[in-house]
Amino acid sequence: MKTRTRAQAKLIAAQLLSGAGIASGYAVGGLLAEEITGKTSMAGIAQMSVILGAGLIAYPLAVLAGKAGRRTALTLGFGIGTLGATVVLLGVALQLLPLFMLGMMMCGSSTASGLQARYAAVDLVDPSAAGRAMSLVVWATTIGSVLGPSFTAPGARLGAALGMNELAGPYLISMTAFGLATLVASTLTRKIKPGAAPATTDSGSMGNDGIAEVTAESDGTTAEPPTMKLGPALRFAAARPVPLFAMITIIAGQMMMTNVMVMTPVHMDHQAFSLGAIGIVVSVHIAGMYALSPVFGWMADRFGPGTVIAGGVIVFATAIILGVVDAAAEASSMVLLSTALIFLGVGWSMFLIGGSALLTASVPRHAKVTLQGASDSAMNLGGALMAAMAGTVLEAGGFLWINMMATIVLLVALGFSIKAVPLMRWPGRKGPASPADSTPEASYAD
Repeated sequence: MKTRTRAQAKLIAAQLLSGAGIASGYAVGGLLAEEITGKTSMAGIAQMSVILGAGLIAYPLAVLAGKAGRRTALTLGFGIGTLGATVVLLGVALQLLPLFMLGMMMCGSSTASGLQARYAAVDLVDPSAAGRAMSLVVWATTIGSVLGPSFTAPGARLGAALGMNELAGPYLISMTAFGLATLVASTLTRKIKPGAAPATTDSGSMGNDGIAEVTAESDGTTAEPPTMKLGPALRFAAARPVPLFAMITIIAGQMMMTNVMVMTPVHMDHQAFSLGAIGIVVSVHIAGMYALSPVFGWMADRFGPGTVIAGGVIVFATAIILGVVDAAAEASSMVLLSTALIFLGVGWSMFLIGGSALLTASVPRHAKVTLQGASDSAMNLGGALMAAMAGTVLEAGGFLWINMMATIVLLVALGFSIKAVPLMRWPGRKGPASPADSTPEASYAD
């Protein structure tokens, strides 16, 4: 018990530091890209690079975690992020866009490691507490992420004092925070292995949202087939509406959040808001992303992940409506933008917690680590795509078009829910409508 508590505390500490490092440079990344290139359409390239880097490294880190344990994967991931912040500073100093983009991509490794930490927390607990375990690690990002943007202005002053571009100053804070996260991760126990939490149901019984777990042998032992490879795992999920919807939910939440968030600082800059005001809006948005995650984790365990996702749909729709109202006004409102960004963050949290809990619960143990890594890669690659288009969309149609893009993504996610919803457990229901959706295949490996 003491070992588990210490491991959870270390995961929380690493996540807190990583969140501070990511958020410290979040508000200025787009402004730096716009400054280096001289084009508003390139403003989204900074966050696109971070998210692309996270997407490219997420699956390899998951594979590494499966082979060498969570400690090795998390330490390497945060370490790459530390080096990435250094490369960002060099790219800005030399005004070299390719070097700047490379550094931002490497910073994305810290994002991927932070996401993987939530699954590491699940590996420490009983499956019935999975939602609460991952939500506590996600919640830990609140402190660091809210403090991070508040370092934007002091970081800029620090950079100017050191003779640097003042907008690059916050990345000095990012570099330090990532480095400390690396040190904390390196002290984790070797015993944290993906899928270590015991199964609580057999192949004939259905858990939350229509799931079947690993088959129990007649002698009381648990079958341990090899970890699913990527191709079979993806085919397994694609053929079953519930895990497919879980992955789509995670991906869609990231795409909507990224699309609106990366362009909000640029939109505010064009509206003549101060750097301090931009930092405040980013801070409240990130608070919305993480502060209520323990509540959503409890809801997922108590009422089922589907309930959390359904609430997220309503919250995302509210955020989009508020964004449209702001875009239609003659001048942007600090209050309206802040409120919209809070809802945007809360919706993201509900989709991430609900979708992650649903995915973890709705696939066999030996498909978990593969599909967790694949979904994290896909969510970040989807976010990178939105960020890449966002600058051009903002330039062409303003903040209104940015919110319209988010609307399209939300509608697509709802389309995938049509087959999944009847199979999911809801309050008052004892189980799924049909067990066929989630019966494990006879073999989980190639």
